[in-house]
Amino acid sequence: MATSNVANGNGSSETKGKTITCKAAVAHGPGEPFVVEQILVHPPKKMEVRIKILYTSICHTDLSGWKGECEPQRAYPRIFGHEASGVVESVGKGVSDIKEKDIVVLIFNGECGECVYCKCEKTNMCEKFGVDPMKKLMCDGTSRFSTIDGKPIFHFLNTSTFTEYTVVDSGCVVKVNPQETLCLKNLTMLSCGVSTGIGAAWNTANVHAGSSVAVFGLGAVGLAVAEGARARGASKIIGVDINPDKFITAKTMGITDLINPTDEEKPVYERIREMTGGGGVDYSFECTGNLNVLRDAFLSVHEGWGLTVLLGIQSSPKLLPIHPMELFDGRRIEGSIFGGFKGKSQLPNLATECMQGAIKLDKFITHELPFEEINKAFDLLIDGKSLRCLLHL
Repeated sequence: MATSNVANGNGSSETKGKTITCKAAVAHGPGEPFVVEQILVHPPKKMEVRIKILYTSICHTDLSGWKGECEPQRAYPRIFGHEASGVVESVGKGVSDIKEKDIVVLIFNGECGECVYCKCEKTNMCEKFGVDPMKKLMCDGTSRFSTIDGKPIFHFLNTSTFTEYTVVDSGCVVKVNPQETLCLKNLTMLSCGVSTGIGAAWNTANVHAGSSVAVFGLGAVGLAVAEGARARGASKIIGVDINPDKFITAKTMGITDLINPTDEEKPVYERIREMTGGGGVDYSFECTGNLNVLRDAFLSVHEGWGLTVLLGIQSSPKLLPIHPMELFDGRRIEGSIFGGFKGKSQLPNLATECMQGAIKLDKFITHELPFEEINKAFDLLIDGKSLRCLLHL
């Protein structure tokens, strides 16, 4: 097995250009327990980067993919995971902005910097490295992972971080300011969920001081929305969740008022309108992936200017529960991918803001476990007991 001396900046030359044997948590079927086993990680090809993972965490998207809730995603064996930080072990031909020993954060929604999307200020999509949950191989149609006997192992969300080493496209790697590397485990939170929530508040909605906000779903993404809204000066931030165990944490992370739908006799949107003088909130954020909740979120915003931001992953084939005429009263609805951030060019600035105290990233890490206990970490997420469980490799 490749040793961990790469992690402290030594030993890259020992493995550069070679196949590395290391441990990974491999999923062999939908919902089956992860198996921590030896795999082979092949060298990076042109415009690719091989990274030694130091920290990885678990997101609900990993959970959905592992369960096989989207039929086309059922490719096994597979290495899931897409929130991680680590150190560059080696780079492929043509990579110029990343070098060996750089400390980096991985992102599932990449940025090539050259396509028509990357050059457009109105979007954070990327033609080459944008998020694609159906993608299971590298851009050349092959895998960089294989079993010890040579059978391919599939990739996930441009990243595959449940492994000691991974290979990703250079557009999905963000270099971290050297002054911030001491907080690397906290910066792992910026790989997906926390950036998505903060960016939804800052970029997609552009929450303004004194505004009112409703957040549906108080997991890591929802609470990141709340923290983002708090940082922007929102005066009322209403949190909605059916799990009362989340309420204590929510009150420390920007939420000013709480609603448990199971305790209400009337629809949640009516309750929110009552709490805001009858009109509704300026902004609502749907973070559950539930279409019924989406309708409540949409009806909870103010006529004339209210905006609903869709963040929850929708695995259902059902269409939006909104009649076209309901859009003629001034309410709007918009989806947000990775919070509107262009990963490589804008994430470093977000990291700096967080390190300066704008957002307390350590609040999102509720548990830490050794990598071998990944199944326990998934159980914590399934049971609603963790925001993010950080796995140490």
